[in-house]
Amino acid sequence: MIDEVKKIIDEIRPNLQADGGGIELIDVADGVVKVKLTGACAGCPMSQMTLKMGVERYLKTKLPGIKRVDAI
Repeated sequence: MIDEVKKIIDEIRPNLQADGGGIELIDVADGVVKVKLTGACAGCPMSQMTLKMGVERYLKTKLPGIKRVDAI
């Protein structure tokens, strides 16, 4: 499953980079994806909304086995 998540993260990354941010995949275990937000996303007050309403929603659409996405 980690390879599929990597491909989807690669699809999402350009959207974050357009705003000066970035995302790194850290781990996938038991349907939980762990990512690190970088650049402008790391300190942005909207990062949780981006994570939950953007990244998590998109991953769940593409991979129904995903339960949640956590930032570390």
